[in-house]
Amino acid sequence: MKRFLLAAAVALAFAGAATAAPLTYKIDPNHTDVVAGWSHFGFSNPVAHFGQVDGSITYDPAKPSASSVEVTIPLAGLNSHVAAFDEHLRSEDFFDAAKYPNITFKSTKVEAAGEKKLKVTGDLTVHGVTKSVVLDVTINKVGEQPMAKRAAAGFDASTTIKRSEFGVGKYVPNVSDEVTIHITTEAIVPKPEAAKQ
Repeated sequence: MKRFLLAAAVALAFAGAATAAPLTYKIDPNHTDVVAGWSHFGFSNPVAHFGQVDGSITYDPAKPSASSVEVTIPLAGLNSHVAAFDEHLRSEDFFDAAKYPNITFKSTKVEAAGEKKLKVTGDLTVHGVTKSVVLDVTINKVGEQPMAKRAAAGFDASTTIKRSEFGVGKYVPNVSDEVTIHITTEAIVPKPEAAKQ
């Protein structure tokens, strides 16, 4: 009887591991937003949104260290809700989007950080400069997306960077060097035909 119970326990453990296998999800740009915020002379705290996000997330709930993320954020998707300011941000004074059209992030390490929490370390490239940053990540939900009927995962993340370290330091310190970044993203396993392309 004991052998039977042991065998059953081992079988269940392997079955659990199988169901918790890592999946690779494609980021859904329609349900993803990257928001940067800063202080303007101490009077206000404006934000700018970065849309059109593209990339993939591989998440392994059983072994977070096997997870990874790679993201491209086109500066064409920058939107502060003030068109003239958007153009200024894309100019040579700041991002110089004509020369550096994209911001990218590629993870180098993923660690568990408590219940539904991760720490994701990666290389952030802005304005042609690459620096290591750490994202504090909350796992919102992993499961079937009810409309698409496919596996999906959702995360929120945040970090703080110094923009001067990326060569985007105009008006520091009057306009704050520190920029807070908040990310919300939903990602979904591609359709089989899309995955083959």
